[in-house]
Amino acid sequence: MIREPAVAGQFYPRRASQLQAEVTGLLDRSHPPSEALAAVVPHAGYVYSGPVAGAVFSRLSIPETVVLLGPNHTGLGAPVSVWAVGAWRTPLGEVEVDETLATALLERFPGATGNEAAHRLEHSLEVQLPFLQVLRPGVRILPIALAVDALATLLHLGETFADLAASHPRSLLMVASTDMTHFQPQEVAERQDRLALERVLAVDPEGLWQVVLENDISMCGYMPTTAVLAYARARGAVSAELVRYETSGDRTGDRRSVVGYAGVIVR
Repeated sequence: MIREPAVAGQFYPRRASQLQAEVTGLLDRSHPPSEALAAVVPHAGYVYSGPVAGAVFSRLSIPETVVLLGPNHTGLGAPVSVWAVGAWRTPLGEVEVDETLATALLERFPGATGNEAAHRLEHSLEVQLPFLQVLRPGVRILPIALAVDALATLLHLGETFADLAASHPRSLLMVASTDMTHFQPQEVAERQDRLALERVLAVDPEGLWQVVLENDISMCGYMPTTAVLAYARARGAVSAELVRYETSGDRTGDRRSVVGYAGVIVR
């Protein structure tokens, strides 16, 4: 079961040599990589959010298995859609799914469903793979697309992964894929994103959920971020670091309607 790339040539280069060069150029080698429990990274086209994603991945010591949680933009599939078998392909090659971890999750978490439909056209996890392939050849992934409207479900999902991490033969990194405020003036986006990031940096999943809904913040991946924060808190994390924040206006010069991009590491 191979998941073919859906946005190669759109969000990132289609040719392997160009993609390798672009990812390498987006990495920031000024900070030595180290282990982390979790990270939050954006998922727009590399021309927009690539520098933020590159700054985060550069600081991470990538383990053998990375759990990727992203929003379900297409509406296809199940609320918790797990790609449980096979591999994902990018121009840089194939990335195997950690089928052992997938099986354990499906057995332990009744709300999870082995489902490929949610992933076929979804870009939020695909764009993370080239960074992982460049930094950790041979990495395995567990891709999960979320469309969950219940806070308790997301908290339970994160806590279930915390339990699984204790018995999994390989160390795990949890990655939440999200962009921040969408299509607001720069000053509005920055203000709204500060509210959300305050809760992320406090490792407060309930607070993030509440502030996003109460302030109508168009953070597309607040569901996966909530689950990842619940995981990190259950593993003992108490704080996080904002590695980089930008908006699309910082790239285009047009700050009338921007999308925010934040990169966070939780240790």
